[in-house]
Amino acid sequence: MKPKYNFFKNTKYALSGVYCMLKSETSFRIELFLGSIFIIIALFLKTDILHKILLILPIFLIFITECINSAIERCIDLVTKDYHILAKETKDIGSCAVFLSICLCVCIWVAILVKILF
Repeated sequence: MKPKYNFFKNTKYALSGVYCMLKSETSFRIELFLGSIFIIIALFLKTDILHKILLILPIFLIFITECINSAIERCIDLVTKDYHILAKETKDIGSCAVFLSICLCVCIWVAILVKILF
């Protein structure tokens, strides 16, 4: 039987995940630090709310993909500690997702800043 949905328990699990990411993932801490700075910059830019949202959303995409990538890596480590080409490729593909989200974020920031400044 599936357990009953409980908003407060689910929120506790999510916050536990945030704590776990902050405690054990250096890349997440770096991305969170830099992302926070850019979110503050976005909020203070002299532009309309739509541009601010478009600047902030891809930053959260980076956080999300980093969490998914870390979950994938932990699942692989749970299954095997031995080297296996498929395990390596799976981890590399997860890292690729994070890299692509960062590239997307940079492209959006450049495009919007060019529009604002020029």
